[in-house]
Amino acid sequence: MSRFTDKVVLITGGGSGLGRAAAIRVASEGAKLALVDISEQGLEASKAAILDAIPGAEVFTTTADVSSEADTDAYVAATIERFGRIDGFFNNAGIEGRQNLTEDFGAAEFERVIAINLRGVFLGLEKVLKVMREQGSGYVVNTASVGGIRGVGNQSGYAAAKHGVVGLTRNSAIEYGQFGVRINAIAPGAIWTPMVENSMRQLDAEHPEKAAEQFIQINPTKRYGQPEEIAAVVAFLLSDDASYINAAVVPIDGGQSAKY
Repeated sequence: MSRFTDKVVLITGGGSGLGRAAAIRVASEGAKLALVDISEQGLEASKAAILDAIPGAEVFTTTADVSSEADTDAYVAATIERFGRIDGFFNNAGIEGRQNLTEDFGAAEFERVIAINLRGVFLGLEKVLKVMREQGSGYVVNTASVGGIRGVGNQSGYAAAKHGVVGLTRNSAIEYGQFGVRINAIAPGAIWTPMVENSMRQLDAEHPEKAAEQFIQINPTKRYGQPEEIAAVVAFLLSDDASYINAAVVPIDGGQSAKY
């Protein structure tokens, strides 16, 4: 399958987790990649993993803090300079933040999580949508969360940011459909990534594996999702196969968000 032949896909948070998995998936279908991450080491590891899986893949990397407008301008400009266009944008960079009751969360931590998980998504949209509107086409997938469509507890900053991502997705999708641009969001649940591993360590520093096992028991499937399962949905939403899907928020959580 070559859904992305001659297509340019820009991915933030491309240095690990869902970003890396999505990069490998779309590169396997022919995409040229622009990967963005705050970690140069993570980007190098992702590039190595991509080239190991798809020898000859075209991979461009650049470091950036997605909460910085100057850095966002720079990574978008660098992608355009290298490839001349942006066909797909996986607006994915994010952090989990501290886990505390709201009264103990702290304003500084709240602002830190909002800066990366919500401001960063907005800045990416602001800069990339201009490019896509001018070229008359494009697909965007924002990373929200099940924490953006329901309450999760002990994650004030994360929940507020991800609910905001859902709102941004729907608002922008309504605005830009007329320009040939489709904008959707994914809402991952418990996907086994470094971020989720860190969350388990916050729950039980001495026995994170026990916390992980207990946490997943409420999921209908009784297991964690894998990054590759997210990547398959992202690739679909970034492709012409999803040409009439717009303003959707797709839960990928084993059915957990449907429980009460």
